[in-house]
Amino acid sequence: HLGPTGTYTETATLAYRKWLAQEKKQEALLCPYPTIAQTFKAVATEEVDLAVVPVENSIHGSVTITLDSLWELPKLQIQQGLILPISHTLLSQSKTLEDIAIVYSHYQALGQCQRWLENFIPQAQLITTNSTTEALEYLSKEPTAAAISSERASKLYKIPILASNINDYPDNCTRFLILGLNKATVGTHISLAFTVPANIPGSLLKPLQAFAKREINLSRIESRPTKRSLGEYLFFIDLESNSREKITQDALAELSTYTKELKIFGNYKILTIKSEDLLDL
Repeated sequence: HLGPTGTYTETATLAYRKWLAQEKKQEALLCPYPTIAQTFKAVATEEVDLAVVPVENSIHGSVTITLDSLWELPKLQIQQGLILPISHTLLSQSKTLEDIAIVYSHYQALGQCQRWLENFIPQAQLITTNSTTEALEYLSKEPTAAAISSERASKLYKIPILASNINDYPDNCTRFLILGLNKATVGTHISLAFTVPANIPGSLLKPLQAFAKREINLSRIESRPTKRSLGEYLFFIDLESNSREKITQDALAELSTYTKELKIFGNYKILTIKSEDLLDL
């Protein structure tokens, strides 16, 4: 998982470990990595059995490095989805918001608090870090600096909270994926991605119709550049479906006839974590 200790991804990982212990009677050892890309590599090279990675936030949208890595490492399979409530706090050694000159945090956290930052500390320069916890490293040396992180991180690193609940929307949550090498074929959601043979009218409509005419709901669709040529895209789709159902198998078979390259990342269930579930982590 993305570390160091105190990141939201670590919190999601702790919640998943708790679920594993209760539901599967399995124990897990946490292994923090400094970047999301390195957590992917750790599973692909079998340094670890599973990785927990953020894929989508309700305010700031998708985590592009996760999508790109899924496409580049298709042997990794989604074992489980996990939704975690996110409540951001502003941590600082400074006593007032007026004194803050710099705010450090992960780009997702900065984006999720953009309006609050503009309203309350418009003078602050925003600087991205690899994680919300890495941002805390600067605070002891810079008295006019602040970091967006979690209340849990404040307790772990003994850094005062200058403002709480600063995300722009109250029902902020992030969806995480648990990745492994085992093929995942049972669940309520299917994630996949594909490219189309050519950028011509109807090239995306036909793949989508394979699901629409069977009334299979798409819970997400998003494009990403192929990185080969400007205007070339690959498309990520989440289906609310089970791969063992014939209607789903027929849809995926038809989809394959309209695509140039198709990768299925797994059929999995989604675990929703509530705020009260985090109290004893």
